[in-house]
This record gives sequence, structure tokens and C-alpha cells, in this order.
Amino acid sequence: MTTSEVQEMSTGRQPHPVSGGPIVQLPTAFGTFVAQAWTDLATGAEHLAVSSPLPPTDGMAPLVRLHSECLTGDVFGSYRCDCGEQLAYALELINESGGTLLYLRGQEGRGIGLANKVKAYALQEAGFDTVEANEQLGLPVDARCYKAAAQILAEMGLHEVRLLSNNPDKQDRLAKAGVRVVEMVPTEVPSRDENIRYLQTKKDRMDHRLVLDVQPAAPLAGPRGFEHDQD
Repeated sequence: MTTSEVQEMSTGRQPHPVSGGPIVQLPTAFGTFVAQAWTDLATGAEHLAVSSPLPPTDGMAPLVRLHSECLTGDVFGSYRCDCGEQLAYALELINESGGTLLYLRGQEGRGIGLANKVKAYALQEAGFDTVEANEQLGLPVDARCYKAAAQILAEMGLHEVRLLSNNPDKQDRLAKAGVRVVEMVPTEVPSRDENIRYLQTKKDRMDHRLVLDVQPAAPLAGPRGFEHDQD
């Protein structure tokens, strides 16, 4: 009996259709991982699971990061957000302690797409915060869906996880999809002058669990020198 069949019998929910490819080695600046591409058969979106080849070092549930694609932060190192640095931080933790990072494509700008995200940036430069900018465009504040992510975790045998996130909404959505989050592990990275208002909005209006620095940090060198805008 497949994981999907067991899941359907135990939860009464129809599993979200996903398909996994071959598992390959992925040597990176953060360590050597194993990677597997997954296709969401409902939408056609292609995601990537990047996992430590070793079991969790402490015997606890594995660390899992659901990382929404952010071209500006992950690739270009934008300082408008904290995503690239969260990506680097999560990979370092997973390399050290075991676990998996799911890189979720098609979730740019909390699901509104790259072009709309840049339009939202223009509105932010005109004085709107990140929530107001989406609303001015007639778009959802957060349009992401985690059904495929939850199903990928289930197919990988990850039914209980320690979630690397500052966003409690991810915990709630995973729970509804059948994945139990036994602990939220913070991924807050130092703020910057360029993103402090954005992060304050996420804390105040989106309930993200952030402390925030009183004094924004200077630019970081090395693998952690990035930033992004969604979590």
C-alpha cells in the first residue's frame, strides 16, 4: 500500500497528486545534500527537496523548511527582504542537524508572481507597506498553498517535523494537510535598514514571530549574505 493510500484511509482526504524523480547528490557551499525534484501534478509546478543524507543528530523530529521561491532575494541577494538569508541559515542548520528543505517554486511574492511583486515594490516605494501594496493591486496578502508541500513531506515519510519558520500560518496549514509540527524553530536573521519596515509589518500585521533588532545589522559576508520577502 502506498503512502497516498494509507494517508487517504487514515484522514479521509484525497491526497494531493505529486510525483517524485530520482534522488541525486547535491554538493553545495553549505555541505553535501541529496536532492529530489517533485512535480505538482495539479498545477505543473516543480519543487525541489534538498535533504541531509544523515538522520537528525539529536534523535528528534527532522528539521523542515518550506522555502518559497524568491528570485530577487535568493538569486540577487536583495536587501528588501530576509528570504535569501533565511535560505542560507536553514541549509546550514539542516546540514548540521539533519532534515529537509523544500524549495517551493511558483510562490514568488507570497504567491502573486514576480511581475506583481515588482509592482508591489513600486507601491511600497510610494509609502504603502507590504500588506497594503498587495491590497492596492487587488491581490491576496498571501496566495500560497501548501497542499503539494504537505503531500511531498508525507511521501518522504516526514509526518512529524520541526518547522524552520517564523510564520505560524505555515504550521496551521500543514496541520490541516496532515503533517504534525511538533516544534517551531525560529529562522530570524538580522534586519537591515532596507527591510526593517517590511519585517515590522510581518510582525504586526501577519503575526510572524519576530523579535527584530533595535539596530539593523551591517551587511554579512559569506554564505549568509542574502535576503528575501515572504517566509
